[in-house]
Amino acid sequence: MTFVQGPLFWALVVVALVAVGAVLRARKTNIGLRRQNSQLRGERDALQRQRDELHSAHTSLLHRQTAEMSEVRKDAEEETKAVLKAAVRTLQGLADEQQVVIENAQKKHGDDPDMLADLMAIDHANSQFGRRAQGIAVLCGGWLGRRETVASVFDVARSAQGRIRQFDRVRVNGQVNFSVVSKAVEPVAVVLAELLANATNYSAPGTPVEINIQAVPKGVCLIIDDAGLGMGQEEKDRAAALLAPQAAISVSSLGIPPQFGFAVSGVLSARYGFKVSVDSVSPYGGVRAVVLLPDELLTADAPAPAPAVPAPVPHDAGVSTLPRRQEPAPAPTPLFPPHPQPAPAAHSPAPFTTAGGLPKRRRKSPVSAVPSAEPAPMRSNEETASRLGAFQRGTRSGRDTTTMEGPEIQ
Repeated sequence: MTFVQGPLFWALVVVALVAVGAVLRARKTNIGLRRQNSQLRGERDALQRQRDELHSAHTSLLHRQTAEMSEVRKDAEEETKAVLKAAVRTLQGLADEQQVVIENAQKKHGDDPDMLADLMAIDHANSQFGRRAQGIAVLCGGWLGRRETVASVFDVARSAQGRIRQFDRVRVNGQVNFSVVSKAVEPVAVVLAELLANATNYSAPGTPVEINIQAVPKGVCLIIDDAGLGMGQEEKDRAAALLAPQAAISVSSLGIPPQFGFAVSGVLSARYGFKVSVDSVSPYGGVRAVVLLPDELLTADAPAPAPAVPAPVPHDAGVSTLPRRQEPAPAPTPLFPPHPQPAPAAHSPAPFTTAGGLPKRRRKSPVSAVPSAEPAPMRSNEETASRLGAFQRGTRSGRDTTTMEGPEIQ
């Protein structure tokens, strides 16, 4: 019995010792694993801190890069505009010199209707060149020329008509007893010319483009209707953003070739306080552009009447004998050439006047300027030259400005 218990006891002792050794080894291993796990957690936390620091540094670098790129783009845009402005100023000076030469040639050859028609074609091309130079100058921060006298709304519309290539497609309907204040004559004429250019360029050749002048409670509206294909919603949204700019317009964002029309219109409308919209559909299915001139840009003062002159001498028939930029606005005359147009009926003067003899402002009595349906009779060479010169003065009546640069009060 003692022999049996002896080996069993020692076996149990051995097993116990093995178990204790296993426990000790497991505890030692567990302690090591815990220590390693703690070390790994520390390393993980350190790596996370480094990652956060790197992310913060990366974000800071991105912001810095964005700011520096924005500054570089701004500097490049300003330098580009400065170069363009200087170049356009030179071109405008050359255009003015060319205009003087053209006017002198018109005075010299005014008795020859064929020669006068050719000179008027050159004058018309020069006016388009001047309009584009004006638009680029405006986008580059330049100012339009200053005008010292008011002009009737009708004369401003006719001036804009004379600055586009397909001027013979434009019909000006209606009249109001208001004039545009001197500082806004040139800006409104430039904006109307840009809108008319778009209307004629994006509608079928031969289709008419109408300007309807209408008095409204807030001022006067000039409504331009064409018979084009219209604009999609994306194009309307882009046009609305350009016509009501929230920031300076980048020249490089206008596409290749650049589309200046809406951008120029937006800059001028924001600068002078009138509104332009192209989000309506014309009665002919095209685009309706509306220019709203508020009361602040209108006046009841009438333009100075043309002084009485003796019967025209054939050599000077139809051309101005006054110095350039001092010519008074003439009465509306029909388009001529390329196709003779009927003369619009002369509107009667306002029946109510102030104590000083000026017409009173009337909101709801527009004067119709509907062309006559009678065919134009045959005219002599002298009369033809006279009417050519009269049309030229009518389209130039809104362009007699004095060029001035800088942030002057226009």
